[in-house]
Amino acid sequence: MIGLNTTSRLLKALADETRLRVLNLLAQEELSGTDLMEILNLGQSRVSTHLALLKEVGLVNDRRHGRRTLYSLAPGPAGAFVQGVLGENRNAPEFEADLAGLETVRDRRKDASRAYFDRVAADFDEQVLPGRTWEGLARGLLQIAPRGRYADLGVGDGLLTLMLAEVANSVTAVDVNANVLEQLRARAKAKGVLNIEALQGEIESLPLPDASYDVVVMSQALHHAREPLTALKEARRVLIPGGRLLVIDLLAHNEEWVREQFGHVHLGFTEAGLGSLFERAGFERIGVQRAARDPQPPNFLTLVASGLRPHRNAS
Repeated sequence: MIGLNTTSRLLKALADETRLRVLNLLAQEELSGTDLMEILNLGQSRVSTHLALLKEVGLVNDRRHGRRTLYSLAPGPAGAFVQGVLGENRNAPEFEADLAGLETVRDRRKDASRAYFDRVAADFDEQVLPGRTWEGLARGLLQIAPRGRYADLGVGDGLLTLMLAEVANSVTAVDVNANVLEQLRARAKAKGVLNIEALQGEIESLPLPDASYDVVVMSQALHHAREPLTALKEARRVLIPGGRLLVIDLLAHNEEWVREQFGHVHLGFTEAGLGSLFERAGFERIGVQRAARDPQPPNFLTLVASGLRPHRNAS
């Protein structure tokens, strides 16, 4: 229940068109102040003032994410109250224009991600990538079936894809970057590998049919996903019942520099956090373990996680 004093403060906060627009955008997803400036076409001081007021009355939460501060609509009675107000005005032309602006911001994020991979695609061989732990890869590969139809999501330099091709009937390699895929095709051709198909796409929206693969592999790819749970659900979708997902990624760390240098969205995952994501995505027989530590500083630790798509029908 919201008290009378709180209701009065909320109504005063909502008695401004711009603040309503801010709240409507934050109801869609977390956004930074820079995102809001771009969408609303406002200066930094005005956006900061509105956010400070909304935070003061408990309508907005904030959290640090690298060098940025991300804002979201606060849960609880106040948030529910605001959701009702926003719902009654969902077809307002101002809201519709803002949502179009939000789509532009989302497209810009995708372009920035592709630009990062464009920059590094040409010299993957010369880079020491966080979590490139061959012990971890080998340990992970021991957990999966030796034959079958594989999907490798987030190809990187393609070396793991080529390794998988040696034991798989076929491998479908999916990566957001066309240059990376072209390099993979060239390497496969040079090695005489004929069972790899390379497709451009995002791991959160796979260009693959349902229930088509025995094994899905995501090596050092999940930390690039803006919504890791969506990526895991997509992996589950394309697996056959009883099919296995293998994820190789970094244990949670504090090396902020990887965001800019390598385009990481998340600073790794805890064992419990990654296991929870598998469970929420609908997997069973889940296992998460620490695999190996990089020998070079800062000595990233690799996690290996696996799970099965249930045989029973599940949403």
